[in-house]
Amino acid sequence: MARKFLYIVLFGTLLVMAGLFALRQWAGTLSEIAFVPSTPFEAPAPLSADAYAATGRWVARPGQAGPTAWLPRGATAGAKLDARVFYVHPTSLFDRTRWNAALSDPAVDAVTDAFVRAQASAFNAGEVWAPRYRQATFGAMLTAKPEGRRALDVAYGDVRAAFAAFLRADRGEGPIVLVGHSQGALLLMRLLRDEVAGKPVAARVAAAYVVGWPVSIAHDLPAMGLPACTGPDQPGCVLSWMSYAEPADVSATLAVYAREPGLDGASRRGSPIFCVNPLTGAPGTAAPASANRGTLLPEAGPAGAALAAGIVPARCGPQGFLLIGPGPQMGAEVMPGNNYHVYDIPLFWANVRADVARRVAAWRAAGR
Repeated sequence: MARKFLYIVLFGTLLVMAGLFALRQWAGTLSEIAFVPSTPFEAPAPLSADAYAATGRWVARPGQAGPTAWLPRGATAGAKLDARVFYVHPTSLFDRTRWNAALSDPAVDAVTDAFVRAQASAFNAGEVWAPRYRQATFGAMLTAKPEGRRALDVAYGDVRAAFAAFLRADRGEGPIVLVGHSQGALLLMRLLRDEVAGKPVAARVAAAYVVGWPVSIAHDLPAMGLPACTGPDQPGCVLSWMSYAEPADVSATLAVYAREPGLDGASRRGSPIFCVNPLTGAPGTAAPASANRGTLLPEAGPAGAALAAGIVPARCGPQGFLLIGPGPQMGAEVMPGNNYHVYDIPLFWANVRADVARRVAAWRAAGR
């Protein structure tokens, strides 16, 4: 009987090992099966010219702070920044039956609001504008099918329209902060190329946080119209990072990076990835956990998260990924390969908050 039990354990162990091997070898194929829609792409109706004049098209805007007004336990509001923040949220649609979200979908909106709360709150010393948009489903970014690109084009059209409304609503002066994470970062890269580079608004950008999406130093950065941030007190520049605990398996991200062309249309395969350490505000640097002013750790209760200092280090690794050591217990959303993608901003929440304040102050000191 004992021998039979051992055989069952051995068989079970081998089965698990085989499953892990299959997941590692065919992760791309399995991801496509799990997430990429098999339905035909149907282009949604175009938005009206004044679509983003309606408050319902925004997660947050002046007079409608929503989840962006939240602060974690242990944080203080601090001084207000006289700056306007345009924030593009990450993917919150994981549906194989459609390529794009609707502009109003209670289930998707609830996930969106949770992301906005954890991320955009780091920027709420400024005036946050966060549009809802017909985001592409998660699988659209995992496939080379043309439907995936079309879905992202729909999402980008909405974000572009929201940005135009954002600009129309202001005085045409003062600093602007641009923020995007994951799909939001991918769309923000296109927005920088099309609507910021070479235009007067570029001089108003105090910082652009393109987080959670790989940025090529050779094929993406030059097209954005803003330089790479090289130090913590530099205004008008781009920051980017992607967080992995160690040991890190970055193969899935590198596969997407190699497949998709850069903003200049050229292949990004093999080109260096841009990484700014949010603990130092500079590229290619390392910092101990003691430099981390506060990570959002999940907790029970109405606050939902508490700020804990000094627990997460960070260094830009040789492949351009931000490595954070063994990684803290953040929740169930750590992705395969020790990918802390969902937590790119919460890991460094207090440092990001300080960074944006510093860059806005530097923008003003430069007399822009």
